[in-house]
Amino acid sequence: MRKLTVILSALLLAVLPAAAQREFGGTVRFDKTMHDFGTVDVKDGALNCTFEVTNIGSEVLNIFAVTTTCSCTKVSWTKGDIAPGAKGTIEVSYSNDEGPYPFDKALHVYLSGFDRPVILHVKGVTIKARKK
Repeated sequence: MRKLTVILSALLLAVLPAAAQREFGGTVRFDKTMHDFGTVDVKDGALNCTFEVTNIGSEVLNIFAVTTTCSCTKVSWTKGDIAPGAKGTIEVSYSNDEGPYPFDKALHVYLSGFDRPVILHVKGVTIKARKK
C-alpha cells in the first residue's frame, strides 16, 4: 500500500507542473504552450498552427506583441481587448524551408499585466524530400 501511495504521489507531481504551465498569473490560459509538428518533409511547405489564449482573469487582457527567434517564423495575434472569459488566438506559420534538421522555435508573448513574456514553442523534425 505504501509503495502504491509513493507511486501515485510521484505521478501526480509529474503531471501537475505540465498542467500548471498552461495558466499564468491566474490571468491567462493557453490551450498549449508547445506545438509539435512531428516529422515533416521539406517539400511540405509552410507549417501552420494556432495557440488559443483565454482570459481567466477579471480584467481586460491585451496581447501587446509576439516576437520570434527566427525570421522563418511569422505570427499574427488577436489585436485589441480580450474581455474576461473571452478568447484570442496566436497564429503561427513556420516556413519549413531551411533544410533537414530538428527545429524548436520560441515565441515570446507580451501580455498586459505581466513583467516578463510567456514563452511558447513550435518544434518538429524536417527531413529531406522522400523519393518516389
